[in-house]
Amino acid sequence: MGNASFLWNAMTKSITDDYVLVEKFCLANYKFTDGDVIVFRSPNNHKEKHIKRIIAMPGDWIKVPHSYDMLKIPEGHCWVEGDNSASSLDSRSFGPVPLGLVQGRVTHIVWPPQRVGQVRRSIPEGRFSL
Repeated sequence: MGNASFLWNAMTKSITDDYVLVEKFCLANYKFTDGDVIVFRSPNNHKEKHIKRIIAMPGDWIKVPHSYDMLKIPEGHCWVEGDNSASSLDSRSFGPVPLGLVQGRVTHIVWPPQRVGQVRRSIPEGRFSL
């Protein structure tokens, strides 16, 4: 499984721990897009991994939540947010994430059985980039 792997992590809207399938082909040339759910190493602690949704890519402008400020995402970075914004440690806390910390795109939840399925690419309502 050189280009896909299983990873444990707590997904945002679940009180149980999910096992997910992570696709790594996307790492060649950083083939990501808004709405992708990715696995990345924490910018603050490289031993930690997070699973979050990409909201903006390099060169995009984004409205900083709870502010009137606009932020241009620097080259080589992306802006990520958790689907449960009330309790998510994400770019609103640590800023844009270097693409070099991304380890893959989450494609499926494989455990627990009641959550098995494909992870859809989507942007949360009210969040978008320019």
